[in-house]
Amino acid sequence: MNQEKKPYKRFQSLALSLCFLLGFPAIVMARDTVNVSPEYPAGMIIIKQKERKLYLTTGDGTAISYPIAIGKTGKAWRGETSVAGKFVQPAWSPPEDVRHDHPNFPDVIPGGSPSNPMGAAAITLNLSEVAIHGTTQTMRKSIGKAASYGCIRMYNEDVLDLYDRIDVGTRVVAVP
Repeated sequence: MNQEKKPYKRFQSLALSLCFLLGFPAIVMARDTVNVSPEYPAGMIIIKQKERKLYLTTGDGTAISYPIAIGKTGKAWRGETSVAGKFVQPAWSPPEDVRHDHPNFPDVIPGGSPSNPMGAAAITLNLSEVAIHGTTQTMRKSIGKAASYGCIRMYNEDVLDLYDRIDVGTRVVAVP
C-alpha cells in the first residue's frame, strides 16, 4: 500500500470507532458496482448529472457508483478536468457567490467543525472553486438533488472511500 494512504486508513478506522462509541447511527454504504461503457478507461471519474451519480471506473466494464448532489440550476458544470488535490478535513472559506447569498458566514470554517460544508474530505478539481467533497450532518438530505454552488457533494463515508481510490491527476468528466 502506498505510504500516502496509510494515515488515511488509520483516520478512517479511528473515525468509524468514534462514531460507534459516541452512539452515532450506523454508516450506510451507498455505493454499488454497476456496468458502464467500456469506452471509459480504468480510474476515471464520471459525473452523470441527471442521475445524480458519480462513477469511478474499474476498467472491466464496471464502475463504483456513488449518490451525489450537483450544482443548482446555473451552477452545475460540464466538461472534463482532473483532480488537483486531496485533503482530509480541510478548512473552508466561502467563495464570493456563497458569501453574497450568506453574508454572515465567517471568513473561514475550520476543518473538523460540524458546520464545515466540506465534511470529512475534499478532492479539489482543476476548476475555479470546485471540489468533490463530503457534507455536514444537516446537509446529508441534499444528496440526490441539485443543491450546491457547483461542487459535487457526497456522503462523508463515500468521499473517504473515493479519496482512497484516486490520485491527483485523475481524469474527471461531467455529463448531463
